[in-house]
Amino acid sequence: MVATTPIHLERPEGKGLAAGTLGLWGSTVIGLASTAPVYSLVATLGWVVLAVGAQAPIAFIIAFIPMLLIAFAYRELNNAVPDCGTTFTWSTKAFGPWVGWTGGWGVAVAGMVVLANLAQIASVYFWALIGQDLENNDLRVVIVAVIFIAAMTWVSWRGVEIGERIQNVLLGIQYLALAVFVIAAFWQFAAGTAPNPTPFEWEWLNPFAFTDWSAFTEAILLALFIYWGWDTCLALNEETKDPKRIPGRAALLTTVILLVTYVSVTIAAMMYAGLGDDATGLGNEANADDFFLAIKDGLLGPFGWALVVAVILSAISSTQTTILPTARGTLAMGVYRALPAKFKDVHPEYKTPSFSTLVMGVVAIAYYVGMTLISDNILQDSILSLGLAIAFYYAITGFACVWYFRADLFRSASAFFFKGLFPLLGALMLTGAFVQSAIDMWDVDYGYTVLFGIGGTFVVGIGSLAVGVVLMLVWFLFPRSKRFFRGESLNRDTEVMVPDEPGEFTRSIDGGI
Repeated sequence: MVATTPIHLERPEGKGLAAGTLGLWGSTVIGLASTAPVYSLVATLGWVVLAVGAQAPIAFIIAFIPMLLIAFAYRELNNAVPDCGTTFTWSTKAFGPWVGWTGGWGVAVAGMVVLANLAQIASVYFWALIGQDLENNDLRVVIVAVIFIAAMTWVSWRGVEIGERIQNVLLGIQYLALAVFVIAAFWQFAAGTAPNPTPFEWEWLNPFAFTDWSAFTEAILLALFIYWGWDTCLALNEETKDPKRIPGRAALLTTVILLVTYVSVTIAAMMYAGLGDDATGLGNEANADDFFLAIKDGLLGPFGWALVVAVILSAISSTQTTILPTARGTLAMGVYRALPAKFKDVHPEYKTPSFSTLVMGVVAIAYYVGMTLISDNILQDSILSLGLAIAFYYAITGFACVWYFRADLFRSASAFFFKGLFPLLGALMLTGAFVQSAIDMWDVDYGYTVLFGIGGTFVVGIGSLAVGVVLMLVWFLFPRSKRFFRGESLNRDTEVMVPDEPGEFTRSIDGGI
């Protein structure tokens, strides 16, 4: 066991994290990596096209709007309160401890579920790369997935710098693969060698061309959550060179880069493969789970394996970056007495949330292995329900921004739009997405299981959020929690626990002094 340094509320220099480590580029890279852009496209593109056909590009653009609006909320809240607890800290300051705790739980449960998914995908593709077509619950898949989670937990525990360096390489490979995909698709379209060359039409970007409301909402909900993950750079705010400015700018930059990425790849895929239901068509339901696998050999020939490698690296990359915000969120909860004191331990050399990071890795492994042993179908339903947790805590953040800055909203046009109107609209949109998702998930045909006579996806999704309420009530019974639930350890007037002056920091061991 390695000794840790406990963090105390009265410490003026912050929580003990590796302050001054990340710049704008490093924060943006981590935000992009968290979204797993290659895997997100692989898992979503085919289903969006099946839902709305040629309107897929505009669906990705429309889904971007609430993400951008919530990114403004994150930026404004971070400027005022650059705390690594993000949603937990901000919603506690705005609405009090009960709402704040549930917001923090929303971040944690989303991270736990997506880690299981990412590790499983990375493992399945790893075995596919060496010619083994294995089922999700095959023991070999489980073992390799656990190794991936353990390895990325170690990287996250070891230090932000080493994680940033690894992410630079992994993200670079991902975007190289996407660039090759786009160039090869356009090249074959122009040469007439694409399987179904389809000329670009401006109608693909027409927001009024949707003809089926149900299909429209399905596509938007699918597209909406492939943007999720950009807020990781906000959770690392205390480790940036300028905690008040860099994270917010990185969040906005990340969302814009993702928009360009998703729309350009979608258009390239449509021009290359068309919308038909033939072997390689985007309208073929057999290809919906993984469009890249269906076209990789025809598009890249003997180098088709490169797309498989890109998916593996995308999932592994996102596994590591997904651990970061949850570990820092629980660190903040430990500091402010919303969790046991052990959660506030920081490694004395690596300057990482030592206990929180390790707990996150252990819980993710236990959840993944447990769900796989019980029922892989329930695990898949928990993944499908992920959108509920994401919409939940994003919406809370948007509403928290409006309420926290309510006294400032009419002091300037900038404050009105960026602190009030935009976050409110984003929060309302995501609340609508939450409600619509819950209604859809209630249907017994939505996911893979039926529990208590309704859709298993609904039961797992709402149930995971309800578990947070139970855990909060249990923690309320412990003496250490009283200062938090009385609003004493964290309230609107609590000092921001980060260094005041950017740039004058002792970096962690990986970054030198």
